Amino acid sequence: MLDTTELTAAVDRLADRLRAAPQSRLQRGAAAAGLALARDLAVRAQRLEAPDAPPRTMPDAGVFSVADQLMVAGNDLAEILRTAPAGSLPARELDEAVAAVRRAAATATL
Repeated sequence: MLDTTELTAAVDRLADRLRAAPQSRLQRGAAAAGLALARDLAVRAQRLEAPDAPPRTMPDAGVFSVADQLMVAGNDLAEILRTAPAGSLPARELDEAVAAVRRAAATATL
């Protein structure tokens, strides 16, 4: 089992920043960036869970829902990675997800 604490902590921090951001900042691109990251994490989770099924796109539920969507997608991916049998998934999957969250946090206009 992989330790996914780093991923969930990074997702939590970014989601908290999105929740605290004013509406004007969310509308200027922070929400779109958060949704893009949530969609990316959701697709990663879906590909690991059902590699033969086409991934579904997370809907745009509005600027005030982005933090929650990010939390759901990030925690879903973390749980899939955490509960996978040892050696069944490369650790790079976790590393790539953490890097994607960190990139989004670094470039977010929050």
